[in-house]
Amino acid sequence: MKTKDRKNKTISTFEEHLEKEYGKIGTIKRTEFEIKAKSFAIGEIIKEERKLASMTQEQLAEKTGTKKSFISRIENGHSDIQLSTLYKLLELGLGRKISIVIQ
Repeated sequence: MKTKDRKNKTISTFEEHLEKEYGKIGTIKRTEFEIKAKSFAIGEIIKEERKLASMTQEQLAEKTGTKKSFISRIENGHSDIQLSTLYKLLELGLGRKISIVIQ
């Protein structure tokens, strides 16, 4: 039985992996990936803060005037979120403060 020869393509950094998969910084494909990655990260932060507050998605939705399904989509990175909604969820809903840094 023959085994398939594989070329030893070593990727030494995460940045090299991203460039190979999504292109260099500034390309459309890479920018779309970065936006999705940041949406996912924001969703993870909201989920973590909600759990730290011992709240369910439904409780957070009720407190902020949204729907449970919307909270779920945000936490799973499947929904764009407006800055005003982010403030409402974290500051009003969870009692946290947001600080934004632009680099």
